[in-house]
Amino acid sequence: MFNLFSKKEPVTVAPIKVEPKPNTNGQLNIDKEALKNIKLVTVAYSHVERDMFPTQDAYDAEIEVEDRAKEVADVIKELGIEVKLTPGNQYLLTTLLVDKPDVVINLVDTLRGKDRLQTSVPASLELSNIPYTGAGMEGLIIGNDRNLTKRLLIAYDIPTPAFQYIRRAGTAIQEDLGLPLIVKLCGSGGSVGIDNHAVKETIKEAQNKADKMLSVYKMPVIVEQFVDGPEITVCIFDDGIKNHVFMAQKVFRKKPDGKHYFTSIESYEDARAYTYTPVEEPIQTKISRLAIRAFNALNHKDYAKFDIRYNEATNTPYFTDSNPNTAFGPDMGLPFTEVAAMYHVSFKDIVASMLSKYGKQISKS
Repeated sequence: MFNLFSKKEPVTVAPIKVEPKPNTNGQLNIDKEALKNIKLVTVAYSHVERDMFPTQDAYDAEIEVEDRAKEVADVIKELGIEVKLTPGNQYLLTTLLVDKPDVVINLVDTLRGKDRLQTSVPASLELSNIPYTGAGMEGLIIGNDRNLTKRLLIAYDIPTPAFQYIRRAGTAIQEDLGLPLIVKLCGSGGSVGIDNHAVKETIKEAQNKADKMLSVYKMPVIVEQFVDGPEITVCIFDDGIKNHVFMAQKVFRKKPDGKHYFTSIESYEDARAYTYTPVEEPIQTKISRLAIRAFNALNHKDYAKFDIRYNEATNTPYFTDSNPNTAFGPDMGLPFTEVAAMYHVSFKDIVASMLSKYGKQISKS
């Protein structure tokens, strides 16, 4: 259990109120000549079937990726580049070796329903010398392990809530974590396992929740001190010249459990669950510096998303989650796309910038 950054002062939940500001950080580097070097892009996406996942929620969190991949492919076509769609299954590498794309847009989150197997995609691409977007093997290993992520955040002096890593049902939760507590899966993304009742007011309730999740999902859990403050979404995009930071605060329509504001798996089905509002200075600059440090410390690449809970009493931004290959697509319902749009950065420009970065590498080879 780590409580280096434990802060138990009560805080109030209120939006960080600020009028929208003109964009000062949104001009991405796009090299149109470099784009011409790219003749074929493959969009690889998760192949999912219901029996690959322990619960319906886990399956639902992944099933949307094929439609999202098609939307990404359409944007690439708009750039005048040929594109193919390929499912992430046992035939992925064989197909890529035949097609010989210049770059692979890697949207494979799971293989056979397992997050931990997704590292085999960048591994096989590197072995075959095929350029790809998103985090590599190390970044994905870190990003799929909340325990490892939080240990590295602490090592790099980036605040994260006090937590306990639990592998076995019946392991006693340490009382000095502080209350309330939120129980999460150590692996998996998309708020899987974080339902409307994930935040617990007592050690006993958190214990029962942890034991149940261990039994259902067959993977370790993280019991984390819940920071009852504003929730901020922070997105990083590396255009090859600069790490751009886009952020916004979530303003929730209601408290999922009637007591606390947070993002639950059920909120994914509610288009009105929350809206975004800009983040004011000096909070924005403080978080930006920490986010860039976290991006590099956790070996992320191209783009990533961080979830932050802000303790207003201590002015401390706590990094609670990291997603190295966050949901990538043009849909404005996706956090990365929606937050970037607040900075007047379109998804098409993000794709063009990212591909032109890889196009430059082709011209140098």
